[in-house]
Amino acid sequence: MTLQHIVDLGLFPLGKPAFRATCKKTLDRDGVLAMPGFLLPRAIDQVRAEGRVHQDKAYFCTQDHTVYLSPQDPGFAPDHTRNRLVVSTKGCITDDIVPAESALRALYNAEAFRDFLCDVLGETALYDYADPLSSINIHYAKTGQELGWHFDNSSFAITLMIQPATRGGQFEYVGGLRDAAGDDMNYQAVADVLDGKTAVQTLTMAAGALVLFRGKNAIHRVAPNEGEQTRMLAVLAYNARPGISLDEAARMTFYGRTG
Repeated sequence: MTLQHIVDLGLFPLGKPAFRATCKKTLDRDGVLAMPGFLLPRAIDQVRAEGRVHQDKAYFCTQDHTVYLSPQDPGFAPDHTRNRLVVSTKGCITDDIVPAESALRALYNAEAFRDFLCDVLGETALYDYADPLSSINIHYAKTGQELGWHFDNSSFAITLMIQPATRGGQFEYVGGLRDAAGDDMNYQAVADVLDGKTAVQTLTMAAGALVLFRGKNAIHRVAPNEGEQTRMLAVLAYNARPGISLDEAARMTFYGRTG
């Protein structure tokens, strides 16, 4: 399957320098670039069908974690923002389960798509993960499941909405809440978000939407799925250097296996 059968290239001319420059300007300014209608209907239908067929292979788990995605620090009080725990409950299928003929795989591997991402993200090149699990994932959130507040460890995330929740399940974020490079964790502002005292920005995505997000300094979550339909989201994960694998401990945590 070629890119023209997957992406609406009329709305999103990935190869045009002016379009790439506009996308980069938006991402640099807002920390998020949303492209509704990115996937063509036929591609959406195919990927949704694949997600449903393989959902029984998903690894579902419930995890308590800090918003910084690091172990609790005994140097802080148990109830300090640094150590407060939130919950994430979700399922995931891994790259080795995604069919070879999937539109997701064709998109992930398309040179024109990677070139577009490089320009928008400011990367020289993007590479697959070296391990067999991490490059393409599909995340599932059934009724009541959610992704708790957190900051990302990676500098960018690329997602495709495959099937939204009928109620709830919206993406919520507050940008620029910490400075990871400057080691400023901004604990009070984070506490205000956790306590519901801060207005958040909301992104509701229809099926087929592509989203690029910089979550290293933006706290974000996926709100609980309040409907009966399972939310399905594809994550396209790349590295700026070749030969990188997600370590075995992380693979066990996220996927329940290492290979």
